[in-house]
Amino acid sequence: MESVRIDSWLWAARFFKTRTLAKTAVEGGKIHIDGNRTKPSKAVQPGQTVTITKGTEHFEVIVRDLSSKRGPAKVAQTLYEETPQSVAKREMNSEQRKLARAATAAPDHKPSKKERRDIQRFKRDNLE
Repeated sequence: MESVRIDSWLWAARFFKTRTLAKTAVEGGKIHIDGNRTKPSKAVQPGQTVTITKGTEHFEVIVRDLSSKRGPAKVAQTLYEETPQSVAKREMNSEQRKLARAATAAPDHKPSKKERRDIQRFKRDNLE
């Protein structure tokens, strides 16, 4: 196998649950091959660098093997190698999100019906 469509490869490598989601991500500009925006039918080959943006996560992977069929997760992990910079950046972003969540105070209880009405009244009065 010399090349595989990028949407099929992303699905087989388990970056997306369905091929349709992979195709949508490619069309939306979330996938770049060697730094260039691509189309779903673009062929990917071993050695190419693929940049994937999925929500707040950013992956930069090097294609190691090709597959157009989805297999077990262990097999899917052999299809690519994530760059060390990408791993470090994702871990740093994850740590920052954890610290941001820890810094925000969680309410000690759910608002009662009266408290919800007061909140709604406050919001409504401040919008006018």
